[in-house]
Order: sequence, then C-alpha cells, then structure tokens
Amino acid sequence: MPVGILLAAGASQRFGADKRLHPLADGRPMLAHSITHAAAALPAVWVVIREDEQAVCEQVSAALTDPVLEKTHWLPARESCLGMGSSLAAGVRATADADGWIVLLGDMPAIAPSTICVVAEALQHSPLVRPSCDGRAGHPVAFSPAFAEDLLALQGDQGARAILDKNQQRLLLLSVADPGVWQDVDSAADLIRLTGNDARQERQA
Repeated sequence: MPVGILLAAGASQRFGADKRLHPLADGRPMLAHSITHAAAALPAVWVVIREDEQAVCEQVSAALTDPVLEKTHWLPARESCLGMGSSLAAGVRATADADGWIVLLGDMPAIAPSTICVVAEALQHSPLVRPSCDGRAGHPVAFSPAFAEDLLALQGDQGARAILDKNQQRLLLLSVADPGVWQDVDSAADLIRLTGNDARQERQA
C-alpha cells in the first residue's frame, strides 16, 4: 500500500489565522480532520510541517484518537518554508521505500476516507491517479514509485502540476461522487461553504 504525504506547512495568509487549528463542527482542528480521514484509508500518514511547529503538533495530536496517532508521523522539514514543492520532495525523501504516495493537503478536510481508498487502490493499475467529481479534478493525487525522481526534484512553490501536465497519457482520472476532492479552505467564505459537509464526512472515517 502507498503511504500518505499530507502537506501542512502553509502560512494561511488568505485565511487570516492558522487555519490548520481552526475548529470544525465537532470542535477539533481542521488539520485533525484531514489526518483522521487519511489514516482511515492508509497504513501511514506523513504530515509535513515547518521546523518550528512543535506546538501545532501537540495541539493537533491531542485531538486525534490513538489508532490515528499510531499511523501519524510528523515531519518538520527545513525546506518546507520554501513552498509546496519543497514540502512534497521532503515527504517523498523521508518515505523513499514506499510503494507509492498519496498526496493530500491539510486544508482539504472534507475528502471522504472511501475516496482516498479508491485512489490508493487504483494506483495498482495506473502509475498516476487523480479523482474527479462532476467533471472537476481534485485531490488526493497518487504517484507510483516511477515518479520518485520527478517528485524529489520539486523545489520551492512548484507543486506537482507540471508532472501531471507532462504525463496526461499515464494519468487515470477517477470519477468519484465526493465534492470534498475539490473543497479546500483558503478563506472564511470557503469555511462557511464547507460547514455542511465536514460532519457527514467525519461519520465515514
């Protein structure tokens, strides 16, 4: 099974506060929801954060159940401050022996665990997998070990979009009935839009 790499080193500039710690309907931080859903579907989840964020680790960990904590690995990465690409490369470097990587974002807490499962399973048949709902592509994106070199070469704020664009013929776009695949939280308005979904998704975890 592939492992999860959950990118959570952003500065939350558009949100106006640390959105990772913002409580959702059940009072738990947003990042705790994202980790819980990933851990329900995957054998291990590596959470990439900035180096100086022990307090974030402690606050989020306090909101996780023991089974989820057992699968959660915090990865303080010095280069994460340079951008998403550097964070992703750090995650792949730390899990170099993995059977593949399911790349998730910390500000997308509404992705159902069942969606993460089907994306991970589809990686057995295609080297590159991405879910799509209502014709709109989203996350998580799954990479087989064939893309290790490309992922390790990512730098700064250059995410994996270029890899996807260059490998369209190898990409499996998987249709799912889960709008959570494209519901991220960048602003307070996004959070209001999401409110009706997070409780439903959590019940599936």
